[in-house]
Amino acid sequence: MSDLYILNPTQIVMYSVAWCPDCRRARTFFEKHKIPYLEVDVDHDPQAATFVKDLNRGFRSVPTIIFPDGPVLTEPSTKELEAALT
Repeated sequence: MSDLYILNPTQIVMYSVAWCPDCRRARTFFEKHKIPYLEVDVDHDPQAATFVKDLNRGFRSVPTIIFPDGPVLTEPSTKELEAALT
């Protein structure tokens, strides 16, 4: 089963874009803590862009991060990322 475009993925899925500072911060956080995640670039995946807009009341807000059996975070702070993983 694909972990894309669903609210209960088997791994962390981060919908992002390459140029976004908040996306870079989240990417760095996951990599620093050696947390595996799947990244989907909404600039290059129209279905992902639509999925993110549906989750965020019409806004293409990134990063939008979906955790397995957990929260959906949109543009989270580092503290919010830490809390979602504890």
